[in-house]
Amino acid sequence: MPLFDRILIVDWSGAGQTVTGKNSLWACLARREGDRVVIDWNENFATRHAFMQRLDVVVGAAVAEGQRLLCGFDFAFGYPAGTAERLTGKADWRALWRKIADEIEDAPDNRNNRFDLASRWNATYFAGEPRFWGRPHQHAYADLSDKKPPAPTNAPLAFRRSELVAKTAKSVWQLSGAGVVGSQTLLGINRLSRFLDDSGYGEHIAVWPFETGFATTFEKPVVFAEIYPSLFTLAAQDEVKDQAQVRTVAEAFARFDADGRLGSLLDRPPMLADEEVATSLAEEGWVLGIGHEELPLGKVDPATAGEPPLPLDYIRDPAEIYRQSFATIREEASLDRFPPVLQPLVIRLIHACGMVDLADDVSWSDGAFEAGAAALEKGAPVLVDVEMVRHGVIRRLLPVDNEILCLLNDERVRPKADEIGNTRSAAQVDLWDEHLAGAVVAIGNAPTALFRLLERIDAGAPKPAIILGFPVGFVGAAESKDELIANSRGIPYIAVRGRRGGSAMASAAVNALAGGLGTNV
Repeated sequence: MPLFDRILIVDWSGAGQTVTGKNSLWACLARREGDRVVIDWNENFATRHAFMQRLDVVVGAAVAEGQRLLCGFDFAFGYPAGTAERLTGKADWRALWRKIADEIEDAPDNRNNRFDLASRWNATYFAGEPRFWGRPHQHAYADLSDKKPPAPTNAPLAFRRSELVAKTAKSVWQLSGAGVVGSQTLLGINRLSRFLDDSGYGEHIAVWPFETGFATTFEKPVVFAEIYPSLFTLAAQDEVKDQAQVRTVAEAFARFDADGRLGSLLDRPPMLADEEVATSLAEEGWVLGIGHEELPLGKVDPATAGEPPLPLDYIRDPAEIYRQSFATIREEASLDRFPPVLQPLVIRLIHACGMVDLADDVSWSDGAFEAGAAALEKGAPVLVDVEMVRHGVIRRLLPVDNEILCLLNDERVRPKADEIGNTRSAAQVDLWDEHLAGAVVAIGNAPTALFRLLERIDAGAPKPAIILGFPVGFVGAAESKDELIANSRGIPYIAVRGRRGGSAMASAAVNALAGGLGTNV
């Protein structure tokens, strides 16, 4: 006989603002109808608050109608052994849940204090040996680093026993980054703890395995369990991945319930020793399905055997890749100090290197962007120090098919380098004179090229319309840009302080002058 009449699967969210679509909160409710699995609804919730209102309705209906309900949530229900005792004085999951609920603030619009709380707990309970880590690059917290701390050698450790078995699971201590569950766990435990205490349905709910043990029968009609959707293989779909995932897991658990596998998944994982079982039931919890590899969670359909494997799930549309990239940068980077006209260029620089903190090192002179854009509109050539910069410019964005000139491989360069006792990159600058007046200069590799350009201008060479200074490296890069910033010789400039730079940044700056954040593909 099946254990449940309805199955609710929830893909939780740790978002800090109202959000829908990809990487937001999705939930799917399935029920059995004879031998069929029927999806009652599969919906996207903009906030955790909105979902909890729906959970109240779903649990209330199950209790009122005498239905048995399994609710699966994809965030950790526990922390590594030793956490609860460190924070509450008791090795007890419920004490830790209430501790989290007492101190987490999670507003109806998703604004919350999870990073502040993690920083405070690092200082209070893990002084000198921080556990929580990961934060947005644009925010700073006194005791929460964006870098992974050394692995702890004493309890609590980095992983729970179930996560070590799963192998691909992330540490619950990590709060930020792709695929992490740390933020979802703090915010999810807070919400479920409050629901158990305040909804009026707490007496009808059992939290597996803390209150049930590893069992296949349940006294209470509603069971909350931690799940790991990545155990399941998704079929090809056109919908949002999270939407497909909750539906897939809900349908799978309903099928497993019908054929007896779900009861086996709720039972004791065979590799656990008695001491590990005790730890799981008291504090760490367990993930439904982990440790039962003998029960395949994704059987091969004979009708599709031999077909080519399904394509991997990733974004293929170039325009959408750019759109999401630029949107992420706007969300994570600190752009307020830049005039609006310059912000697209800074976004392109960050996009070129993947580091949002680059914004802190960008330096520019007043009117530099306007000067560079105007020069391109007038047909000015673009002088670059290496071929990689030339190839990185999106030619379609150039307003009048501007010439992009790199003379590094010109036959005159090597003799000139010998003559002046400098690099080939610097020597080619001596050949720029006839093109230099009013040009856009983009240096993305060689500090010697920037130094030589400034020397040539000091010696009376024509002045370009703008200097884009992005040489990179450990010798001369920071110093050449410091010289440009300290004395640009009256020439508008945009540069990145320090060792960072590169050809991708230089060409990105040219692309921004030519077309802002416009069409890229």
